[in-house]
Amino acid sequence: MNLFILSSLIEPAVGLIFWTTITFILLLVLLGKFAWKPILNAIKTREKSIEDALASAESALRDMRELRTNNEKILAEARNERDAIIKEAREAKDAIVNEAKSKAQKESDRIISSAREQIVNEKNAAITELKNQVAILSLEIAEKILRSELSSNDKQKALVNDLMKDVKLN
Repeated sequence: MNLFILSSLIEPAVGLIFWTTITFILLLVLLGKFAWKPILNAIKTREKSIEDALASAESALRDMRELRTNNEKILAEARNERDAIIKEAREAKDAIVNEAKSKAQKESDRIISSAREQIVNEKNAAITELKNQVAILSLEIAEKILRSELSSNDKQKALVNDLMKDVKLN
């Protein structure tokens, strides 16, 4: 009996195969009609949404590349503009410095010229004053010499005789 039960379990009966096949086919038809279409539709929808997401990601990647390129262009333009502004500022600084140097040089030249002119004027005034002093001293000395020389009659006569000799010689 044990062998009979074992052999019946190992060897399926024709009725069992028939009903199992019909149940399987019925299950396939029911699954195909009610389950697979919605599952396939869900898979297709999911696949479409994934494709759309990939396309959107590629589009976003392209946009990001364009933005990066635009940003690099903007940065390059900003750098160029910054360099131009710095160059312009340096040129303005150099122009201001050169102008200040020029003005300082002109002012220095004017002050030096004025100082030289003042020195010459003061020198001339000092020379004139010295000449006047020398003239006054010379006159005072001459006066004193003449007074001492002409204090006596004998000296006056001798002077007149010397002058007469000089006049005759010339």
